[in-house]
Amino acid sequence: MIEETGFRMERLKETAVSAAPPSRRATDAGQGISADLIAVLTAVTRGEPRVLTIQDQSALPSGPFQLEHRSLQAGLRAWVERQTHLPLGYIEQLYTFADRDRSGVSDGYPVISISYLGLTREQPASGEYEASWRSWYVYFPWEDHRTGAPPMIGESLLPALERWAKGDRSLAQNRWQRIAMTFGLEGRSWNEELVLQRYELLYEAGLIPEAWRTGAPAVPAIAGRPMILDHRRILATGIARLRAKIKYHPVVFELMPETFTLLQLQRCVEALAGRLVHKQNFRRLIEQQELVEETGELTADTGGRPAKLFRFRREVLAERAIVGTKLPIQRS
Repeated sequence: MIEETGFRMERLKETAVSAAPPSRRATDAGQGISADLIAVLTAVTRGEPRVLTIQDQSALPSGPFQLEHRSLQAGLRAWVERQTHLPLGYIEQLYTFADRDRSGVSDGYPVISISYLGLTREQPASGEYEASWRSWYVYFPWEDHRTGAPPMIGESLLPALERWAKGDRSLAQNRWQRIAMTFGLEGRSWNEELVLQRYELLYEAGLIPEAWRTGAPAVPAIAGRPMILDHRRILATGIARLRAKIKYHPVVFELMPETFTLLQLQRCVEALAGRLVHKQNFRRLIEQQELVEETGELTADTGGRPAKLFRFRREVLAERAIVGTKLPIQRS
């Protein structure tokens, strides 16, 4: 298990607060500001990206920063362990969100929600908070392009977005340009990193249940399973961060067992990116950058010919800490 690593806050964005009631939040009496800590804890299991959830798979582990917490990360670790009975391994700060309008707070205090991205290997979760693991793509079914574009994009999302774009003549052109950019239309390619932009567009168009809570038109929900407050938006932010990060830093190995085959490594990257990679090009990149080394052992668990087992060269982190390690997604 890697020790926690502190990362600076990168920017301020809007969000809802966590599931903890206002009475349990730590509040500065002078400023009337409370802080919530939210974890996007990710694993890849049998080629599927999964996130740790609570409350019948409708929320992310979260809780208020309290006076007894010695640090933000210590507070987050305490809440995750309490709610899921699982320890946190590698984590980094994701974003800090703040917006009173979408906080759902009844007492009027502004809230900042500090989110963290954690990488681990899936372990059974338990506890009174109904902790369990769930696929990313239950919440974002339009993001999985490993077998091609999901039919729901053409069958339901795009027609609904087009109707929304035409609903205001003064904004129609701008809205359609955003739709074309985020969904890869009119000659543009699909950009797997625009997870948050796509979610925000669907929110603005009123196509997801979360939008109804702030007065959006009550249209039929067609876009994935909802989460409480703004937790699905925070999850979208975590997915986007990880999809970008696997291209320049070997964080994917935090999700792998100690030994693995190159095919298992490839499937892990594809699961995160929601895209297939070119097998030969992928293996060539791995070899050229000396990211892995052979263990000298074989595994017969592949269903075919025995495959070589590899392990990650931990030296890579130290050797390339400054310049970064490239692990780009190669389109097939």
